[in-house]
Amino acid sequence: MLTSAQPIRVGLIGYGYAGKTFHAPLIRSVPGLMLTHISSSRREKVLADLPMVSVCSEALELATHREVDLVVVASPNSSHFDLAAAALNAGKDVVVDKPFTVTLSEARSLAALAEERRRLLAVFHNRRWESESLAARAIVESGQLGEISHFEAHIDRFRPNVRRRWREDAGPGAGLWFDLGPHLIDQALVLFGLPDSVNASLAVQRRGGQTDDWAHVQLNYERVRVILHATLLSSGGVPRSILHGTKASWVKYGADVQERQLVAGMAPGSMGFGVDPDPGILIDGTTGVRTEVPAPVGDESLFYSEVRDALLGKGQNPVPPIQALAVMAVLERSFESEAKGQTLALSGAESDSTAAPSTG
Repeated sequence: MLTSAQPIRVGLIGYGYAGKTFHAPLIRSVPGLMLTHISSSRREKVLADLPMVSVCSEALELATHREVDLVVVASPNSSHFDLAAAALNAGKDVVVDKPFTVTLSEARSLAALAEERRRLLAVFHNRRWESESLAARAIVESGQLGEISHFEAHIDRFRPNVRRRWREDAGPGAGLWFDLGPHLIDQALVLFGLPDSVNASLAVQRRGGQTDDWAHVQLNYERVRVILHATLLSSGGVPRSILHGTKASWVKYGADVQERQLVAGMAPGSMGFGVDPDPGILIDGTTGVRTEVPAPVGDESLFYSEVRDALLGKGQNPVPPIQALAVMAVLERSFESEAKGQTLALSGAESDSTAAPSTG
């Protein structure tokens, strides 16, 4: 076990959008973590931003580097399994960006390897610490909506032009649903646990597109229906989150602000960081009275604070493999549902080997 006498040395694999925008600034904002190494083919870009780090040209070199304690895998999705496995086998603790892997089988193998090697393995489901997700969870737990019947979550963007990048090129782990599906699925599982069945529809709507850029997925529970929707051809107007219950409804339009603040160079912990100006709206079912409910302050750096505490034996893994496996089970089943054009139950094996996140 690591001790608090020395900072935990962190190596980041990948300095693309996720690595530069999220992981690097969040890691650097947490006392007790020290970002010491980054793996990237763009050495000059990394050093221009972070002149104090050592740059490795090869991802595998960083994954097994003797001067790194915690390896963060923020590389293309198809590389997650191999790099995380190499790091675990080298005795490193590991954080993997979402999606955990590109198949449920790979995810189960990594979970088993982490347990065998007795290393921490966490998955970066950062939306749990966003204002929108915190607001939805708070209103459900308050009981003001009564018994929940419907939850709808959107991540809609307007990006009509196809770009040549791995997320939009044909290949394993590419496409909009692999990118945003894990966020939406994890939010639903935090609120309601594993569904009974999944029905998914995916489409390529932009001319020249090679991967899905529209997704509409329904999760079915005994009494609750969940709609998860993502598109790259929406210029707005639809609520981000909707909840209906036997007493009231709740909607929220504005997204969490942390991503655009991080892009703008605002450091976590700065005044105003994570403060969401857009309240949720509670609508009383009997009277129709609308009440604004301020959104909680978001703080994604808490993911890394909890990782640090877990490594020091002072807390729990914020997103342990068992929870990420649940997301992967639903993600994989949704692709199968789309391919078959059917509503598919989660198999017994999936239900037995995964667990939904606790909402306590």
